[in-house]
Amino acid sequence: MIDNSSIEALKSSIDIVDIVGSFIELKKSGANFKANCPFHGEETPSFVVSPAKQIYHCFGCGVGGDSIKFVMELEKLSYPEAIEKIASLNNFSLSYTKGDSNNSNSKWVLEALKEWYIKNLNQNQTALEYLHKRGINQNSIEKFDIGFVPKGHEVMSFLQKSLLPLPKALDVGIIAPNDNGGGYYPRLVERIVFPIYSSSSSIVGFGGRTITNHPAKYINSPQTKLFNKSQLLYGYHLAKEHIYKNKKIIICEGYLDVVMFHQAGFRESVASMGTALTSEHLPLLRKGDPKVILAYDGDKAGINAGIKASKMLSIAGFDGGIILFKDGEDPADMIASGKSQEVAELLREYKPFIPFVVEMIVGEYDLSDPRAKEVAFEEVREYLNNFSQIIKDAYIPMSATLLKINPSLLGDKIDLPKPKFKNREVISQPIDDVAHLSIIKTLIEHPNYIDNVLDVMDISMFGNYGGLLKLLIEGDLENPSIVGLSIDERFNIMSEDELNASMIQLLTRYYREKLRSIPRDINIPSTKKAYLVKKIKIDILPRLKRGELVAFEV
Repeated sequence: MIDNSSIEALKSSIDIVDIVGSFIELKKSGANFKANCPFHGEETPSFVVSPAKQIYHCFGCGVGGDSIKFVMELEKLSYPEAIEKIASLNNFSLSYTKGDSNNSNSKWVLEALKEWYIKNLNQNQTALEYLHKRGINQNSIEKFDIGFVPKGHEVMSFLQKSLLPLPKALDVGIIAPNDNGGGYYPRLVERIVFPIYSSSSSIVGFGGRTITNHPAKYINSPQTKLFNKSQLLYGYHLAKEHIYKNKKIIICEGYLDVVMFHQAGFRESVASMGTALTSEHLPLLRKGDPKVILAYDGDKAGINAGIKASKMLSIAGFDGGIILFKDGEDPADMIASGKSQEVAELLREYKPFIPFVVEMIVGEYDLSDPRAKEVAFEEVREYLNNFSQIIKDAYIPMSATLLKINPSLLGDKIDLPKPKFKNREVISQPIDDVAHLSIIKTLIEHPNYIDNVLDVMDISMFGNYGGLLKLLIEGDLENPSIVGLSIDERFNIMSEDELNASMIQLLTRYYREKLRSIPRDINIPSTKKAYLVKKIKIDILPRLKRGELVAFEV
């Protein structure tokens, strides 16, 4: 079992923005962060993360909780599994009262294999010669922990002699079961190995490059609890400090590119692993708010990957652009051949995302064919409609020139999506509703004011929000409605003086309404009606006007 004190230490060391931001893309919104809810489909962000309260809440579907609950719900994990997942993401060592940590054992296996791979490389002249031939020096080999995995039977022998548990080796993707159901085989054999780390520098898997002309040039670890290639970037753990400092990230295509870029001084370089950039990478790319530069090969695969990534990044609001190296010109080989300065110049002359995408779209069509031109026009217009009118207007002249059309054809005003809030529309709420909710939110933050409020106001005076106040009085602070209100920036937390002033305004309106309703109320005896009207006119309202809070009486 995980020791409770260890769990508490983990909780105190993590930030919910970092945890949630590791899974979905968050955008700053006032004091909080917003995103499209990962638990239900929506077009307008209603999922809010509060760094001050360390909680999240969706105003659309009502889900909410802390970092641990988020990981449990999103990854479908048990409480202990979520704790271990978060600890792994943050390179935090948990302590246990009984038994062993699954993730600790997994990391132990990965670390042991990594050290063995490194040792093997130093003893394999062929692999070393390949790396040196590619221009990689010894310092880079050590910096990136590059190793070599030998033949399959040697891997299995090492696991057995080192007493590394085969089930754990299976869990972390080192081995796989044979098709016939008997025994295991290693996934990586006779390959140069590149250890892969999480952003917090915790080893999570390996990538391997063949030196035996195997049809699969590169193989990565399979998907595991620790390894998700769609959320990882190779080299990020070494690059992040430079990314944050220089406000720039260079995304390459492969391991060797990253190693050589770092070796040449471009230490903001990372790479996706055997897959194009996806939306799952965006939260990681967003950290530090860097300019994103894609450095891809100019072959067909590189161009297609560049177009896809540029579309996604530009629509997501990233600044930056792309450089496509000439077909047959490998950036790693250019650096190895002493052309680092030329690479630096190319990186400075990157093509901004939007012009690049438009040029690529138009270049796919024969504009001398009216039908092809119309298709190109529609594709360009559809792409530009993803942006605000200001950005769209900036690129209409260039797009029209490439398409050889009148700019006015692209100048139609776009309708931006309007914010939607399920079950509520705060902006159009009556002023009393805002006041009631502001009071309740203040009481969530300052429960010592509850008696002050209940001395002068009754729950019934809160109308539709009386139930919400009742939940608060009963101490149901985990209720989604209470959690949601606590992080809703549309309502302010008031000081004691502001709270009193707000109550006086509400009480004044309440008692004035009572003056109108009491004479019509058939349930009140006529003798009492006269007393109440007189009490309100002569006593209650004058005292409220003087700024005095009056105990609830009517």
